[in-house]
Amino acid sequence: MSNLCSRIVSKPPKRLQDNRDSMSVAQTNTWMNAENINNGGGISLSPPHTVSQRETATQVSQCYSGPPSPCGSSSSASSPTVSPAPPPGTATLDPNWQATKPTVRERNAAMFNNQLMADITFIVGSPGHTQIIPAHKYVLATGSSVFYAMFYGGLAECKPEIEVPDVEPSAFLTLLKYLYCDEIQLEADTVLSTLYVAKKYFVPHLARACVNYLETSLTAKNACLLLSQSRFFEEPELMQRCWEVIDAQAEIALTSEGFVDIDVSTLESVLARETLNSKEINLFEAALAWAQAECVRREIETTPANKRAMLGSAIYLIRFPTMTLEEFANSAAQLGILTPQETIDIFLHFTAANKPQLSYPIKQRAGLKAQICHRFQSCAYRSNQWRYRGRCDSIQFCVDKRIFVVGFGLYGSSNGAADYNVKIELKRLGRVLAENNTKFFSDGSSNTFHVYFENPIQIEPECFYTASAILDGSELSYFGQEGLSEVYMGTVTFQFHCSSESTNGTGVQGGQIPELIYYGPTMNTSLPNPNASDD
Repeated sequence: MSNLCSRIVSKPPKRLQDNRDSMSVAQTNTWMNAENINNGGGISLSPPHTVSQRETATQVSQCYSGPPSPCGSSSSASSPTVSPAPPPGTATLDPNWQATKPTVRERNAAMFNNQLMADITFIVGSPGHTQIIPAHKYVLATGSSVFYAMFYGGLAECKPEIEVPDVEPSAFLTLLKYLYCDEIQLEADTVLSTLYVAKKYFVPHLARACVNYLETSLTAKNACLLLSQSRFFEEPELMQRCWEVIDAQAEIALTSEGFVDIDVSTLESVLARETLNSKEINLFEAALAWAQAECVRREIETTPANKRAMLGSAIYLIRFPTMTLEEFANSAAQLGILTPQETIDIFLHFTAANKPQLSYPIKQRAGLKAQICHRFQSCAYRSNQWRYRGRCDSIQFCVDKRIFVVGFGLYGSSNGAADYNVKIELKRLGRVLAENNTKFFSDGSSNTFHVYFENPIQIEPECFYTASAILDGSELSYFGQEGLSEVYMGTVTFQFHCSSESTNGTGVQGGQIPELIYYGPTMNTSLPNPNASDD
């Protein structure tokens, strides 16, 4: 996020799998969202209470130095640049405490969660899990138009206490921490509830910081649940980032724990997605898992009839006719989800010349189109090179936009047809992100031959990655020359650097690994009608 000045707090998040550090963020540029203020109670939103506490980096607890909250964990965070705040109230025990705090920010921060001079009290949290939080109307009103309307507007609150049952105490304290201290501290466990309270009280800088945190935390394992929440919060940029990950790594996203917790509208949008890179049988199994979880949530028996009822019209988005006959016969046809007539009609679609009309789409999903980055301008061969004796060909690269690497293009034999065994690998900072042992057949031409990883690997912008290949086969092969250190692919720019791991001569100017195969940003195009016939 541009103009977002942040400093890192040393406490790591509890659930986020990439172990990203917590953030402390200073005030950001203006960000607006047109929402209406209701009668002094904040912006009209429903709390994200239907989302399960899962390992998807989307649920909430606190990162502040106040007393523990029953609605969230309460460990405090330390920072290498900012001393931990004392417990609430202790900063003003000294009768001359003002003299010890030379700046307005420090004096204001001393009032955070402090009863001294407090003129309003919030009772925050669901019944039985509330926390009493003192505050000062002036501070709140200067940071939020909702608080201003609540305390000084035409419908101003006159009560000394205000109940806020739809907000977690930890998230409310994060909001107050920002308003009092100009400081944002986010964790994987707290970020969604903080986003909710920032939207409720219309504090756009805090909301934008939460969205930025979610975008940088995005993985295939939490993308579906974050998609559901981004739709709820009407955050189109986050939605688009989620779709990029789900499209490219659909099979990982569909089997994630959080998938069964998405709402039915998000389920329908996933099942209708034309660009998913997934077998239809995997989509069917994911939909069944969601239906079973929905039965459990509604406390009804998980029978085939009830599962179908939970899916409702979403079942007609599953493209049963695009499965293989074996997949359909061994799975969907035997589970009782389809009616007997539907099952017969789909079998006839597979086998009969005169195919019946179906209620299900018959077109394969288009999926994502792989793109190829060529880093050499020509190739050559010589009688004494390129040889393979178990040595590694390696190149470093970085990109300016998020992509998903699918595999590599490699040169083959320059001495007639030959088979190759190859180990391909992708690393970042010495850590192996993916590897695959595979084979390819070279026909003796100067063409490249593609080898793939089992799943696409997410590549973050402005980070260096190392692509490696160890070939075993014909000793002599083609090799690239006239290498480019920078390649512009229309929407993505690649930069290449020599790798210290390359022991077989590959570098920027020449060698192996001439191509990186990837999914990346493309221009939107109109998609064909999935119900149209092939004829």
